[in-house]
Amino acid sequence: MKKLEVGILGATGMVGQRFVSLIEHHPWFEVAWLGASEKSAGRNYAEACNWRLREPMPEKARAMQVHECDPGAHPGKLPQLMFASLDSKVAGEVEKAFARAGHVVVSNSGTHRMDEDVPLVIPEVNPDHLALLRGQQRERKWKGMIVTNPNCTTVGLVMSLAPLERAFGLDKVMMTSMQAVSGAGYPGIPTLDIMGNVIPFIGGEEEKVECETCKLLGKLTEGRVQPGAFIVSAHCNRVPVEDGHTESISVSLKSKASLLDLERVWRTFRALPQERDLPSAPKHPIVVREERDRPQPKFDLMTEGGMATVIGRVRACPVLQFKYTALSHNTIRGAAGAALLNAELMKSEGYLD
Repeated sequence: MKKLEVGILGATGMVGQRFVSLIEHHPWFEVAWLGASEKSAGRNYAEACNWRLREPMPEKARAMQVHECDPGAHPGKLPQLMFASLDSKVAGEVEKAFARAGHVVVSNSGTHRMDEDVPLVIPEVNPDHLALLRGQQRERKWKGMIVTNPNCTTVGLVMSLAPLERAFGLDKVMMTSMQAVSGAGYPGIPTLDIMGNVIPFIGGEEEKVECETCKLLGKLTEGRVQPGAFIVSAHCNRVPVEDGHTESISVSLKSKASLLDLERVWRTFRALPQERDLPSAPKHPIVVREERDRPQPKFDLMTEGGMATVIGRVRACPVLQFKYTALSHNTIRGAAGAALLNAELMKSEGYLD
């Protein structure tokens, strides 16, 4: 199969680098165009990018020229599919400009996530929300489209909640996160602020988690998403861990369930990406650990290539009904990998034809 050429907006940033790395050996996509800020434009990628991943920079990418993120500035044909990992200060207008110009923008930015006509998608959870794209193109008169993936903290939470919502219904959710420093980008948080410390505030994070969770688990009705009918309360903290967001979660359910019931629905959870064997889809999207001290980022972060949510410490909660710990990789499943799986879902649904 001939690979589909793709572009990356924000290619020099941490998530942009992760896109470049993940797509290097992808069976469907290949990187053909790189976009970044004006200061990087005109340079080759090896010069413009301060590569921060453990994996080496792909050889092909090193010599590629970095361009300005402006669809009107390039007389040559640009790839139809654009993965976007831009700073939120510029993401909104840049993504809309590319969508107006006919590009499919699969975005990791939070700018458009809560727009009524923009799908916020986790392929295992709400693939039907892609139907919002019909109204988006019609109302905005766009040739292209914008699709988003959730905040990196929201992904692990919602992956753990979706099977419970389907089987038993959700009533209340309490979540406390312990978030890795890589979630703040590079150079990120000053060393003296985070080493030996916990920072109990991440600007806008708690609001994002609460709103996005209800949209993701909402029902698509007459061209609109009706948010989930449950309550979410989030506490978000930055901790001195390099990668991996760990979450302590308590839930109450609308129908009766046991601890064994919860573990059963998690262990057997499969969805459209697994049925279609999408390239980035984890075979087991949720992995349940039996050990009393797992999951841990040090040992469990790369489960299923970093695309699984790992759950452990499942037990009764004296305040709500149940409590457990969930772990997800914030720059793979929570960012670039999430957008990549969204694009694979869109291709399998015919949106990239």
